Amino acid sequence: MVAAVKKQIDVTRLMADLTAAKVELLSAQCAADRIRLQYSPQDIAALGEPQTLKRLIASADALYRFFSQIEAQIKQKEDATPRNE
Repeated sequence: MVAAVKKQIDVTRLMADLTAAKVELLSAQCAADRIRLQYSPQDIAALGEPQTLKRLIASADALYRFFSQIEAQIKQKEDATPRNE
């Protein structure tokens, strides 16, 4: 019985964390869009601080890999779910 309660708390925390991440990622996407709309990739690469750019790219790459794993799990779950046709 205690395990079921703990699982419910974990799910509630997960949902709250996902909601917070959604807001933070939307903010990051807006920041990237502001830069993208103002400057060309060539200007950014030529004039941006290399270490900052490398960190930004590493962060974006880590997010891409993480969410790609989640996407694969969702697709796997969808493929395993029987369809009512």
